Amino acid sequence: MGKEFQKQVRSLSKGLLSFLILILVLFGGLYYWANHKSKPEITEIPLEVSSEDYDKVENGIHVATGFIDDRGMQETIQNCTACHSAKLVTQNRMSREGWKATIEWMQETQNLWDLGANEELILTYLAKNYAPTDKGRRQNLEDIEWYELN
Repeated sequence: MGKEFQKQVRSLSKGLLSFLILILVLFGGLYYWANHKSKPEITEIPLEVSSEDYDKVENGIHVATGFIDDRGMQETIQNCTACHSAKLVTQNRMSREGWKATIEWMQETQNLWDLGANEELILTYLAKNYAPTDKGRRQNLEDIEWYELN
């Protein structure tokens, strides 16, 4: 019975060793795959607007950002788009108090710097050009010729 027991122990140890090697190979393969899979090449993202046209204004709209052209626009661009897209501003409508509260929230929680003398100019610009409206998200469609679907 001693030799039989030794055979069983050797067989069990070989099985455990094989299992351990298999686990190590699997984890090694997963590690290699996770750290060596092809990574996309980082390239420069092309700007939608050329650098020559960056200051271009068409129909009262700054082409590069979509901001309404008015006094305080440049200061707003410089201070707001340094951290986020201009669309985050242009899609919102707030009163002067709402814009001020938003700026204070960004200063308290998002590390926005002190706007200094520009704050008054920026608030005036935002309150004038991005104030609440009663129009909703989209104006009603007018002067539409409707046709019947067949």
